[in-house]
Amino acid sequence: MTTIEASSDVDVPVRVAYNQWTQFESFPRFMDGVQRIDRPRSTMTHWVTRLGPMTQEFDAEIVEQSPDERVSWRSMGRPVHSGTVTFLELAEDRVRVTLRIDFAPRGFVERSGNALGVVHRRVHKDLKSFKEYIEGQGRETGEWRGAIRDSHVRPNSGQKHPHVPNWPTG
Repeated sequence: MTTIEASSDVDVPVRVAYNQWTQFESFPRFMDGVQRIDRPRSTMTHWVTRLGPMTQEFDAEIVEQSPDERVSWRSMGRPVHSGTVTFLELAEDRVRVTLRIDFAPRGFVERSGNALGVVHRRVHKDLKSFKEYIEGQGRETGEWRGAIRDSHVRPNSGQKHPHVPNWPTG
């Protein structure tokens, strides 16, 4: 397993950075290689990525989500990876966003790319692009304020107007 960690201080309030991160559909705007992300359920995302001529699709389960603090996920199947993004308020209009990804490169191409630092550079570049994107916007494009623990949405966790299919009611 390989671990990559990167941090960036972003000049927006913690709530703005966190809210934007929950808008998975916007990731292709600042993440190289991400073609599309769908969120078919509150705790599930479906990714379509492209690296050179290779396109991959995979599902990732959101296992923890705490508003303004963290989002953690794990892949369902291949490619094997997991990660956490945390948000640390540094000042009223400044937040440190830290992204940690654990992954298991498979096959010659992935192991070679990992050995050459391709994934490491991509993670750092994507975090820098997120900073530029949200600072340039000045505000989030949406929000999802629900809390998730152990892959389950916590009832009454603050999500008033869900934009996600299969939101539990009651």
